[in-house]
Amino acid sequence: MRIGSIVIHCYKFNEMVAFWQGALGYVPRKEPNNGWVVLVDPNGGTPNLSFQARTEQRSKRSWIHLDLYSDTQEQDVARLIELGAKRYPWRYRPHDDFVVLEDPDGNLFCVVQRPLPTSRERPKLAVAGDHESGFAPSAVPPLF
Repeated sequence: MRIGSIVIHCYKFNEMVAFWQGALGYVPRKEPNNGWVVLVDPNGGTPNLSFQARTEQRSKRSWIHLDLYSDTQEQDVARLIELGAKRYPWRYRPHDDFVVLEDPDGNLFCVVQRPLPTSRERPKLAVAGDHESGFAPSAVPPLF
């Protein structure tokens, strides 16, 4: 068994799909249909990233986030901000290797400085499956 897709419910569907396509270089498996789309890695990597449109914004932060590994963190953070991400006011400790950002729908994610594998072609950023960055959902301050 393996993770096939990570599903993100979102209020700003079109903005979110465009942002994550630009961020990861993923492409739609099929055209969006009724507020649903699955983005896939054109190089065949996994997992997929799927989006489900919602008519209302959520009221609380999610306890799940993505860690994006980057070998050019500063440049990738700048590129993601140009695509629509915002810096999140995180309380960083000395030597933290991650930057916390918010996507257009307000979901937090991290850009972690890590060397990337060179065994195959890959997008500039890769979705990570662990939390080595020390960014834990329980450490996210509440909205209120």
